Amino acid sequence: MEYHYNIPISSEKIAKLHIGDTIYVTGRIFTARDEAHKELLEKDKDSLPFNPSEMALFHCGPLMKKEKGKWEVVSAGPTTSSRMELFEDRFIEKFGTNLIIGKGGMGEKTGKALQKHTGVYTSYTGGAGALAAERVEAVETVYWLDELGMPEAVWIFKVKEFGPLVVAMDSHGKSIYKEIRK
Repeated sequence: MEYHYNIPISSEKIAKLHIGDTIYVTGRIFTARDEAHKELLEKDKDSLPFNPSEMALFHCGPLMKKEKGKWEVVSAGPTTSSRMELFEDRFIEKFGTNLIIGKGGMGEKTGKALQKHTGVYTSYTGGAGALAAERVEAVETVYWLDELGMPEAVWIFKVKEFGPLVVAMDSHGKSIYKEIRK
């Protein structure tokens, strides 16, 4: 099935998704790789300058450029998600993030957290960073750029019809990666 959702996405809509479904999202997403996950998990949720639960999480270290004082996305391909397996269950628990975008899959701990908190992990095609950049309507802001550097900073993007995202792990305990391993 194919779905077109606005972010934030309700738990009821997330629960309708099953592995193999394709979704396109419109709204706000934020990037976070290893260092950003650490930074966010160390901070008090109420002291953050943005609310991760209102956005989708994108495992991405974008290539950015600044033109006339405004940030523009050059490329925003997904990064390998398995690196975030160490943090992701705690991240989902703490922030209530229910849509994760990445590539390569996640493990058992993340799968259990997605099930417990009604979330999905979606896969975006690696090597399609320029295509992803075309779906970014605006770069709203960036956090921790000086401290973490461009790929590790948290970027907030406003996206339109971002996808296709393939549901690879659903809230029902199913995983494309488990199926492939079988």
